[in-house]
Amino acid sequence: MNLAEKILAAHSGKEKVAPGEFVNVRVDMILANDITAPIAIKEFRRIGVNKVFNPKKVVMVPDHFVPNKDIASAEQVKLMRDFCREQGVHYFEVGQMGIEHVLLPEQGLVLPGEVVIGADSHTCTYGAIGAFATGMGSTDIAAAMATGDIWMKVPATLKFVYHSKPGEWLSGKDLILYTIGQIGVDGALYSAMEFAGEAIDSLSMDSRFTMANMAIEAGAKAGIFPVDAATEAYVAAHPQAAGTAPYRKFSTDSDGDYARIIEYDARTIEPIVAFPHLPSNVRPASESGAVPVDQVVIGSCTNGRIEDLRVAAQILRGHSVHPSLRCIVIPAT
Repeated sequence: MNLAEKILAAHSGKEKVAPGEFVNVRVDMILANDITAPIAIKEFRRIGVNKVFNPKKVVMVPDHFVPNKDIASAEQVKLMRDFCREQGVHYFEVGQMGIEHVLLPEQGLVLPGEVVIGADSHTCTYGAIGAFATGMGSTDIAAAMATGDIWMKVPATLKFVYHSKPGEWLSGKDLILYTIGQIGVDGALYSAMEFAGEAIDSLSMDSRFTMANMAIEAGAKAGIFPVDAATEAYVAAHPQAAGTAPYRKFSTDSDGDYARIIEYDARTIEPIVAFPHLPSNVRPASESGAVPVDQVVIGSCTNGRIEDLRVAAQILRGHSVHPSLRCIVIPAT
């Protein structure tokens, strides 16, 4: 089996699973935010269950309306906050939180080898640490909060191998944008994207989180990296994670089965610019030309980690923001 299949088999009590098979999977962590949690909570109430299956395995983050933009968004957050207090689940108040997909790994709430689901499409971010992580609808999340299980179809896996070390300015964002440009926004539809190769081995954890985060932009069910020394060092640096539970380190079998193996030479890839209106509409920076812009935002769940801010600071050092342009910097947590 490959990496995704190994994890799903272990969480469904099976020795082996295959693409297309429907399985009941035990989950390790459930995530919802201030847009999706209220729907899940209402469905949870409708089921008639009084308590979530395990309060330590549910986390809710108010990260879209911070601070609340109006009465309606304030009521969304209040509903979520009250539910978390009642159920005793993880809740990060404003001032203690950030973008959910950056926050959870930093807080040690997701671990290698786990199955993580979230009512947000970019939940696939946690594949960077070797977890099978995927987004689901709020009704699915309600059922999972009640039972601790999900019912899903095992995805096929596409393996992406990036040979050679990337150039100095090349990051995970460039690699994933280049890949989406090659395969299209539905090129990995309901598949797991497994990343490997020398270029991947040399990537920082921040770059890996960005690549896994954007697997959904190719239609993928999950994006997943093998666990290596960099992964284990990241987990060790977040003691809450290390102290939560022993984690399992899965690896692909030597004869692991893939729907397709796609190979690239990272030396031929340069920094990439995505143009409107799809993440597949990409061009190398050298071919992008001079594009007048009105506003720049340095932030988000792909561009707001400390590494991103340091790179931006390195480029901007000794310069000023142009007077006709608005520049906003939002650290992810």
